[in-house]
Amino acid sequence: MSSSQSLKLAAGLALALGVGYLAYEKLIKRKKQRVLDLPVIDFIFYENRSNDPDGYKAECAKVAEAFHKYGVCVVKDSRVKEADNTVFLDMMERYFEGSDGVRDARPEHSYQVGVTPSFIEKPRDHCNRVGSMGPDDKPLSVCPPEKDPKWRFFWRIGPRPTKTGFPDLNAAPVIPPEIPEWTQVMDLWGGKMMDAMFVLSEMAAVGFGLPSDSFTKKLKFGPHLLAPTGSDFTRFASKDTVLAGYHYDLNFLTVHGKSRYPGLNIWTRDNERVGVKVPDGCLFVQAGKQIEYLTGGHVLAGFHEVIVSQATVNVIESKKLKNESLWRVSSTFFGHAQSDQILEPLGHFRTKEALTAFPAKKVGEQVQDELLAINLDQTK
Repeated sequence: MSSSQSLKLAAGLALALGVGYLAYEKLIKRKKQRVLDLPVIDFIFYENRSNDPDGYKAECAKVAEAFHKYGVCVVKDSRVKEADNTVFLDMMERYFEGSDGVRDARPEHSYQVGVTPSFIEKPRDHCNRVGSMGPDDKPLSVCPPEKDPKWRFFWRIGPRPTKTGFPDLNAAPVIPPEIPEWTQVMDLWGGKMMDAMFVLSEMAAVGFGLPSDSFTKKLKFGPHLLAPTGSDFTRFASKDTVLAGYHYDLNFLTVHGKSRYPGLNIWTRDNERVGVKVPDGCLFVQAGKQIEYLTGGHVLAGFHEVIVSQATVNVIESKKLKNESLWRVSSTFFGHAQSDQILEPLGHFRTKEALTAFPAKKVGEQVQDELLAINLDQTK
């Protein structure tokens, strides 16, 4: 039987069952889209923008479309080497395996530097949003949300402002003394991810029809953070365990290198839950709340969660046999707008409706509000 005959037969069955052909066709299309295969944004067009301005503008348009439709994009940056990510992951596995979660924690700074141990951070309550989803798209996270079992370490990347009204968001770093190469490894990998974020931010602005520096001038001297999470699979390895509950990121853009364990699910603008295929040697970038603010909702902060899937379980079992680390480390960078900058819709996104939905406020105030909501600011 040919594929076309099979499709006609299936459609006939769907009609007999009262499903309707259009509903069936939508279901088939939906099943094919469960894994989001995004186009790769190649920074070679940025490097050659003077020689090929049309090619550069077309690549920028791809960035804008991906962020608008999906809240994510995939980036190829020749400066980013997988070997650097490997060194970083190796070091962070050693750190999480040996940390007590206390010595390097700075709760007095809302955990914005140093380590955050398990069961501190709790996602915002998005139960109303989740309640409107179909069964195939609902997250595994419970409602109301519970505190995450994941750990995290925050390491500041890039220069600090000489003067700021938000010193806790720009605090001095925490350096684990037992790892002498710590600063070098963190700065190298974090610096490359920060550089990639700045290039992508300029391309996004061009793609949206804004001046090219619209975002980058907001990001200069931001409290950018290399922010690896750690999940302990000696304790939390059961299938369907939620490691990081359903949430969006509060910052501007989040950049991910490849983790050694799968488990990330994202939601598109249409609230469809999908996995993401990221080619080797590429970075995965998610939109955060600050770019949603600056675009007046044209880009939405991407919802996501990290779980123990069956694929995760398979990797855990494989690593047990090889006697390899059972900590899942995310290679994550949070890019922030500078704390004293104003968040408000920019350029043609500055409509009456957008200004009502996104009233002007300082970035630092937005961050502090979010930290309070997710239980990291424990000073109030």
